[in-house]
Amino acid sequence: QVQLAESGGGLVQAGGSLRLSCAASGRTFSSYAMGWFRQAPGKEREFVAAINWSGGSTYYADSVKDRFTISRDKAKNTVYLQMNSLKPEDTAVYYCAAARRVHESSSFRSYDYWGQGTQVTVSS
Repeated sequence: QVQLAESGGGLVQAGGSLRLSCAASGRTFSSYAMGWFRQAPGKEREFVAAINWSGGSTYYADSVKDRFTISRDKAKNTVYLQMNSLKPEDTAVYYCAAARRVHESSSFRSYDYWGQGTQVTVSS
């Protein structure tokens, strides 16, 4: 069983930055691929970024490419999402997810464990 806890959300002005953290429990965390998804009010949950088990491969949604960076620290059992040049359309609840697979995936169906989410609000 893996438990995930996100932190780092908040209110930021457009053009600003935030770093989200996802702390994971469980001894098998290091062998799981990890992902970040988001859901805005009235919209479906959408993929943001993913990273493979080793941290050597990443994948991003086109909407965040070159602005967001996903990374992981196995020693700390933590995955990060560095978000730069934030836009009002990035406003959403951001969820961390873990998949019992080594390769990253953009499909929410690939993920087996989910955090509770953290709110990110970007003002114009």
